[in-house]
Amino acid sequence: MEDSKQAITMLADRVLVTTPQSEGERHSRSGILIPATAQVAKRLAWAEVVAVGPAVRSISPGDKVLFNPEDRFEVEVQGEDYVILKERDIHAVASVRIVNETGLYL
Repeated sequence: MEDSKQAITMLADRVLVTTPQSEGERHSRSGILIPATAQVAKRLAWAEVVAVGPAVRSISPGDKVLFNPEDRFEVEVQGEDYVILKERDIHAVASVRIVNETGLYL
């Protein structure tokens, strides 16, 4: 029997993202390794969008989003770690598609 992925449907304005496994350690521009234990005040993180709820207007699966790692809910689904965010908690979206929307909420 093959192990298949479980389908996930997000509700309302929720966004399901996956963060890179190398989230802890990072390199500076000069190549210095910065360990995960080093504290950096208010550093935002990038993640890839896996699923979005029906009320999400400016984010699509596959986009990369910028969010505050302290404002998140973590969940494990079939051994993989995900983060659930509200659309309003996302600070920026990086995608290859071009959107001619204003992004304003009326």
